[in-house]
Amino acid sequence: MPTDTSSSDFSMFELFRVEADTHSATLTEGLMEIEQGAEPTTHLESLMRAAHSIKGAAKLVGAESACLVAHAMEDCFVAAQEGKFSIAEQHVDILLQGVDILKEISEIPEDGQPEWAENNTDKLKSLVARFAAMRAGEIIEEDKSIRTGTSSTKDVPSDETEKANNDPGNMPISANQTLPAEDRSLRVSADRLNRLMGIAGESRVEARWIRSHADSLHQIKRQQTDLVTLIDELHSALDGLHLDEISQNILFSTEKKADDCRQLISDRISDLEEYDRRVTNLAERLNREVVASRMRPFSDITQGFQRMARDLSRSMGKNIRLEITGKTTQVDRDILSKLDAPITHMLRNAIDHGIETVEERLAAGKRARGKIKLEALHHGGVLNIIVSDDGRGVELDKVRDKAINRGLVNKNMASDLSESEILDFLFLPGFTTRKEVSEISGRGVGMDIVHTMVQETHGNLRASSTLGNGLRIHLQLPLTLSLMRCLLVEIASDYYAIPLARIEHVRNISPEDISTMEDHQYFEFNGENIGLVDTVDVLSLHDKSNIGDNYPVIIIGDRTSKYAIIVDKLHGESELSVCPIDKRLGKVQDISATALMEDGSPVLIIDVDDMIRTIDNLNTDAKRGRARNISVEQAASIKRILVIDDSITVREVERKLLESRGYHVDVAVDGIDGWNTLRTGNYSLVITDIDMPRMNGIELTENIKQDPNYRSIPVMIVSYKDRPEDREKGLQVGADYYLTKGSFHDDSLLQAVADLIGEI
Repeated sequence: MPTDTSSSDFSMFELFRVEADTHSATLTEGLMEIEQGAEPTTHLESLMRAAHSIKGAAKLVGAESACLVAHAMEDCFVAAQEGKFSIAEQHVDILLQGVDILKEISEIPEDGQPEWAENNTDKLKSLVARFAAMRAGEIIEEDKSIRTGTSSTKDVPSDETEKANNDPGNMPISANQTLPAEDRSLRVSADRLNRLMGIAGESRVEARWIRSHADSLHQIKRQQTDLVTLIDELHSALDGLHLDEISQNILFSTEKKADDCRQLISDRISDLEEYDRRVTNLAERLNREVVASRMRPFSDITQGFQRMARDLSRSMGKNIRLEITGKTTQVDRDILSKLDAPITHMLRNAIDHGIETVEERLAAGKRARGKIKLEALHHGGVLNIIVSDDGRGVELDKVRDKAINRGLVNKNMASDLSESEILDFLFLPGFTTRKEVSEISGRGVGMDIVHTMVQETHGNLRASSTLGNGLRIHLQLPLTLSLMRCLLVEIASDYYAIPLARIEHVRNISPEDISTMEDHQYFEFNGENIGLVDTVDVLSLHDKSNIGDNYPVIIIGDRTSKYAIIVDKLHGESELSVCPIDKRLGKVQDISATALMEDGSPVLIIDVDDMIRTIDNLNTDAKRGRARNISVEQAASIKRILVIDDSITVREVERKLLESRGYHVDVAVDGIDGWNTLRTGNYSLVITDIDMPRMNGIELTENIKQDPNYRSIPVMIVSYKDRPEDREKGLQVGADYYLTKGSFHDDSLLQAVADLIGEI
């Protein structure tokens, strides 16, 4: 029937499109390797086969233009294999033009193929003629009607593109994202995959139950063996007595029944143990497969980066090599899907802002070719994405002046900012040091997308630069959102899990190892005094830790603090399926998530960063308690303000400014630290930044205003973000005041505080 034929033809053309995308990616990768200096003979076979496959598929569906181009390219690769010419840089340019044309043709609807061929006859003839000249070894002049990079550069988002369009989840699948034919994919929702992960975890727990049942049967078997022994002893005791025939038959039957029962139990235990092995193995395999289904290699998003870097650098007259390492690094697919656009922007920023022109590099004593390096690796239990270049670096004074001119910070505060705090301005929306706006950059949108992605995944972003030696951007992201390797410990008769990635050392100490200074306990380890605290005190539990000859301690720390926490018992390592805490509970202090152990028992996963902040606050409160001796009436009259900001400079400026007017000020280093601190004190006002790790200011304000215990506390947002939409977003979630940090040069902050809670 005609309808069926049309549907079949359409399906065939869709298959051609997928095949063309796949083989175009192979052609691009091989040609780029040859251009970077790889031996051509190692790639010519795969290049020839890719062109041949496209030619055959195009001929099958009637895409004659694609067939013509692919056939001409195949002839070039065959000629190179036969030694008739050697592929040089200019040849790579022309062959990549052919790849772009093939991709362009494959994206044209089937009914539009004849019209496209008619409108592009001259371009096709010119390209085929250049392929023929290449095979003949002739000098080929540039044809400006065909531009290299047409296909690849159009996929690079510009600064004028909205963030929503930069979301990889909203982008169509391109050749760079096409999976190999043997790795067919099926679209599955993230929620369904998460539920499947939960079921796989439960199956592991249920499988472990069989082991306990088998252990019970072993106990029955031992009792049965004891029973048979007693019957044998009874038989021996009665052997000298004269028993009637009935008694002898009963004794004989009893012995036989007991022996049969023992044999039956032994057989069933063997069957059960075999079943236990099979079910446990099946549950483990199921769990591994489900976990693996969430993981993809980093290479899934890197295939187009080389071509993009090549085309952009050439369009700007620069000579740049992009080096990518860690392509096989496994990444959670939810995180991987968010990385494409941010990495594209970081690479584009390095090409445009970072790497100098050839003339500038030679004048500075550098190699003519600039280098950009993209790395992906696992370290410390997190995914590390690093983009670095050997370009001109960042002029910190220029960034500082731009921030001052935009009113983001005043001169006094700007002079105290550290290098990392100055570089943080680069990731603000609309912030750019460029005076001119180009197609590549200048609007300050791209790096804001990077910062937004890091916040969404609860990761960290660090930037460092050396003038004349380039910029380094380091993203630290969760490796997976579903599994965590932890150390199981017992605290006050309950189980807790501590992420292995955050543990520095585990050891036992004796009471003789402990010293005391200023009411704080510590012990010496590797020449360093480590503060010692009991987890029962930190977690506000009632039962004290067991007192014995030795204390199991776990050393944890961050960049500024290091502590040893005492636990009751250590129960070994375990890989746990992470279950988020119900959002209705809010952020539980010192706890990040929950999980189930293999026997089905629940376990709480400790938030190490949160616990370190809690210990810091306990120490600070203890010092303040010793330093102050005020009456209850005086304490009640003090107006306490909680200042939350991840910049130590901003925190100190705000604290000193407020304390100079008589307010009592506590500080917190991020949103989660602030939320936990708020719930342990009695505050009159909360002042918070927006951009902070773990929990940003918008989320914090929303939590405060939704909690009946704290919604009456005024919240003031103080942020570098000065756009109307940023202000509106803050006020929408319940903030009582929105102030930009550039207002610190006058009394705006103090006046705003006085308006909200009054003066002292």
